[in-house]
Amino acid sequence: MLFAQLFWSFFQIGLFSIGGYAAMPLIQQQVVDQHAWLTMNQFADIMTIAEMTPGPIAINSATFVGIRVAGLPGAIVATAGCVLPSCIIVLALAFIYYHFSKLTAVQGVLQGLRPAVVAMIASTGLSLLVLALFGGRELSVGPLGLDTVAALIFAAGFLVLRRKSVNPIWIMMASGVAGVALYSIV
Repeated sequence: MLFAQLFWSFFQIGLFSIGGYAAMPLIQQQVVDQHAWLTMNQFADIMTIAEMTPGPIAINSATFVGIRVAGLPGAIVATAGCVLPSCIIVLALAFIYYHFSKLTAVQGVLQGLRPAVVAMIASTGLSLLVLALFGGRELSVGPLGLDTVAALIFAAGFLVLRRKSVNPIWIMMASGVAGVALYSIV
C-alpha cells in the first residue's frame, strides 16, 4: 500500500507541477501535510539537497522522499510516478504546440499560466524563508523568535546575489560554511 501511495502522490506532483520550483508546494502538501512522511524541517532539508543536486527538483525530491520512506524500492517507485506524467504530457504538448502554436488560444493559455507559476514559487519560497528565519511554519510574534544568525546569512546572501554577478552555488556553499562557523560560536 505504501508503494501505491508513493507512486500516486508523486504521479500527482508530476502531473500538476508546472516548472521546477512550482512543484515545491505540491510536494509539501503531499509529503508533509497529507501523508506526514516528513516533518517541515526534513522537507526543508530535502528541498535544499534537491536544489543542490543536478536534475529537476520534483524528481530529486521523489527519489529522496522515496528512499526515506521505503528505501531503494520506494525511491524507484516515487521517481517513476513523478516521471511518467511528464513523459506523457511532453509528448502531447509537443504535438499540440507544433501544430497549433500560432493560435491565440494557445498563447492565451501560456500567458495565463505564468502568474500562477510565480505565485506557487513565491508561496513555497515564503514558507521556507519563515522556516529558516523563525524555525516554524508560522511567524512568531515579535523579533524574539527570529534566528539572527539565519537572518544575517540570508541578508548577506541576498545582497551579494543582487549586487554581484555571482553563481548561486558559491552563495550556497559560503552560506553553509558561514552556518557551521556561526552556529558553532553561538
